[in-house]
Amino acid sequence: MARHLDGEIVAGLTIVSRIIPNSFFECIDVVKDAIAELRPDAVVMMGEFGGRAMVTVERIAQNLNDGARYGLRDNAGKLLQDVMTVPDGPVAFRATLPIRAMVHNMRAAGIPSDISDAPGTFCCNHLMYGILHHLAHSGSEIRAGWVHLPHLPQVAALVPNLGAPSMSVDTAAATLRAGIEAIAEHPTDTDEVSPSRLQI
Repeated sequence: MARHLDGEIVAGLTIVSRIIPNSFFECIDVVKDAIAELRPDAVVMMGEFGGRAMVTVERIAQNLNDGARYGLRDNAGKLLQDVMTVPDGPVAFRATLPIRAMVHNMRAAGIPSDISDAPGTFCCNHLMYGILHHLAHSGSEIRAGWVHLPHLPQVAALVPNLGAPSMSVDTAAATLRAGIEAIAEHPTDTDEVSPSRLQI
């Protein structure tokens, strides 16, 4: 997805993509360096959440890492359990992107999407928390948040994932474009209710 969208202009904003290592703490440093280099208007982080049937825009990142409960090690082989991302940091941060407006735009584009209050306790949540903490601590006005995508079809076709929902690159790209349009159009989030059938 990052490679697919890199260089596109959406609502007057140029997308600059970075592929981030799926490694605890290193991933935060890489994104902090990219922010210092690019001085972006917004930081839209994204990753895969296998098993989810739609795009989910995360509301909350918590100061807790526990990949052990899933049996998940990062790409450096690190397995964390009950480790805080920032030992003296707050329990959680809220995304500063206009998440309701993003979901409204995504649904208007015909793509299943929802707000999520459960980003997990692996590298996605870890990176989201780390960047929100960094921006808040530095007094930056850059908005940031996280979008989770379902498996790509070729990933869902792997034997361990058979039966899992999937979404094509083109559909996922349309979702991200709709979300970025909402970011450009909404300096603050809409207060229009974003109805949901399931808590995810």
